[in-house]
Amino acid sequence: MNIVSLMAILSIGLTGSVLAQEQPQSDVLPTSAGDLEMTFIGHGSLMFTFNGKVIHVDPWSRQADYAKLPKADLIMITHEHPDHFDLAAIKTIRSTNTLVVLTAACSEDVRGSLVMKNGEAKTVMGIRIEAVPAYNLVHKRADGTPYHQKGVGNGYIFTFGDKRIYVAGDTENTPEMKALKGIDVAFLPMNLPYTMIPEMVADAAKVFMPKILYPYHYGDTDPRKLVEMLKATPQIDVRIRKLK
Repeated sequence: MNIVSLMAILSIGLTGSVLAQEQPQSDVLPTSAGDLEMTFIGHGSLMFTFNGKVIHVDPWSRQADYAKLPKADLIMITHEHPDHFDLAAIKTIRSTNTLVVLTAACSEDVRGSLVMKNGEAKTVMGIRIEAVPAYNLVHKRADGTPYHQKGVGNGYIFTFGDKRIYVAGDTENTPEMKALKGIDVAFLPMNLPYTMIPEMVADAAKVFMPKILYPYHYGDTDPRKLVEMLKATPQIDVRIRKLK
């Protein structure tokens, strides 16, 4: 085999490997109204597909080539930080029929969007959405300001058929989180210094008891620590996916 042929084979193999790595993982959750496909783009970026509708949560261009992903029927933005509120990604997946739901801090940059405040609930495209406060209790900047202030950011609870999916956004183990009921799937952030340490995630989970828990947005934190902390709580199925 000559060197040109060898390089061509290596090139094809490397390309295939890169493409394989670019394919995000997905889980399918049966609901009373059809299957919900949950796609784990990375970091805080998720994609839900349900009854022909595509929902992107906090799309971030550093996590995927959004030109290769389905256009959004609905885009959900939890808060204004650039790893959650990426105008380039929004532009790529937005069509003339896409609805963007976001916070007041983001609204001036996206025309035709729908603002949800903490505590509000709306039904959008047949999906009930509840906005849960997302904020820091402990972790703060050097000047004493929380990384995420109360009243600014949202987490969201989506109701798909008989299943309630909670995407927490950037938050700590707040009283509002602990007061949640009937959560089937929870995505809880776990990275320092901006959100929670594993102990905080475990603390909250043991109170509101999601049936399935995905640590997400976990950066350099080892998610296996959370698995160990919750091994005595078998009612919670902790699932680790590539969501650094």
